[in-house]
Amino acid sequence: MSQATEISLEALASRAERAGQGAPPVELWNPPDCGAMDLRIDREGHWIHEGQPIHREALVRLFSTILRREPDGRFCLVTPVEKLGITVEDAPFLAVEMSAGMRDGVPILSFRTNVGDLVEAGPEHPLRFAADAEGFRPYLLVRGGLEARLTRPLAYDLAGLAEERDGRLGIRSGGSFFDLPDASDHA
Repeated sequence: MSQATEISLEALASRAERAGQGAPPVELWNPPDCGAMDLRIDREGHWIHEGQPIHREALVRLFSTILRREPDGRFCLVTPVEKLGITVEDAPFLAVEMSAGMRDGVPILSFRTNVGDLVEAGPEHPLRFAADAEGFRPYLLVRGGLEARLTRPLAYDLAGLAEERDGRLGIRSGGSFFDLPDASDHA
């Protein structure tokens, strides 16, 4: 068994700052759009303001709690009084740890994100896979249209958990089966 799947759920939760806590209700806030700010989340999950990486992890985690995806696909930082657009190159978060376990005979995959969320894959937090000539990239819905891309090591660990069901390969978690793309999906 790989290192990532050997992590206990308790160990994962101890490192997830917001385990069991919700983010602010940004979906309920409707402030005026104040334009955009020079803030970018790159493909590797680095938050960059005016060309400089934000090194204060606490600030990144704070910003992550007020991030929202708009119906048109834009990403914004939202407070009760203002909304500022930002750029996200891929997914705003990274899934950096995974725990594979069982609950009542049902496989459960839990993930910790780089910003302190603890998310259990299932019907409310589905896995999806983007496929191209280089293979597949797994993503996990965290909240409100915001996804975490699994790091490459976790993607390999996840692929190792694939099983066949009705002639398709997929991943089971939380009572859901998430189909993996096959070669014809990205040929």
